[in-house]
Amino acid sequence: MKTTRQEILATLPSFGWLAMFVLVPTLLVLTFAFRTTDPSGGIGAGWTLDQFKVFGEKSIVLLLWRTLWISTLTTAICILLALPAAWYISRVSAKWRPRLLLLVIVPFWTNFLIRVFAWNQILHSEGGLARFLRSIHLLGENESLLFNSGAVLLVSVYTYLPFAILPLYSAAEKFDFGLLDAARDLGAGALRAFWSVFLPGIRKGITTALVIVFIPMLGSYVVPDLVGGTDGQMIGNKIAQRNFSDRNLPAASAMAAVLTLFVLAPMLFRRRGRTNP
Repeated sequence: MKTTRQEILATLPSFGWLAMFVLVPTLLVLTFAFRTTDPSGGIGAGWTLDQFKVFGEKSIVLLLWRTLWISTLTTAICILLALPAAWYISRVSAKWRPRLLLLVIVPFWTNFLIRVFAWNQILHSEGGLARFLRSIHLLGENESLLFNSGAVLLVSVYTYLPFAILPLYSAAEKFDFGLLDAARDLGAGALRAFWSVFLPGIRKGITTALVIVFIPMLGSYVVPDLVGGTDGQMIGNKIAQRNFSDRNLPAASAMAAVLTLFVLAPMLFRRRGRTNP
């Protein structure tokens, strides 16, 4: 009983922090989503479902679709690139392992906004990369590497790849690679052993990587804003527009509430993966 009381007291500060800065704001957003819009742009006194009618607009449906497919594709590419990296780092000698992990972490030493803006300069239509691609006729004179969904995808993969590598490496480090040798001895090929033995053995790391990449991507705002332009805009940009430019907080809250539902889905998936043996 004493141990339980001590555990509760130990978790109270973190629980209070999460309740104050996560739970309460989320409940406020959900509440505002059902309020009317004041003529001055604030929150009206009445209650309504009209704020959700925006999801019947073709432009908003397109934004939601773009957000989902860019988030899903970014997550898939990050996992595909992170798997061999995690495999190699976990099997390399103890001397080189910290150095390789350092290379994965080094991008975090630079401000996120600066890194995204650097990509804006790299992909600029007058930049060296664009001029080189035009010189070898891989890019048209009127074509641009910036302000499209492809640029958002590229920079998003660069941004979130370390977040996929680290949990996969953590799971791979604990994996018994002798099981792969046993599978090979029993007649399984290298690909079959990788697919049937290694991947199931690190499934918790895969689930964690999926959630860590997919959830932030759903609400991505800075990357589409700096390198996506109009053609690469995502739902996070529209929420910001409704809030700051249109001064329509209930409409922004309605969009955020629907986005919250998309965020909860992978979190529930991860919880289910934890409970399964």
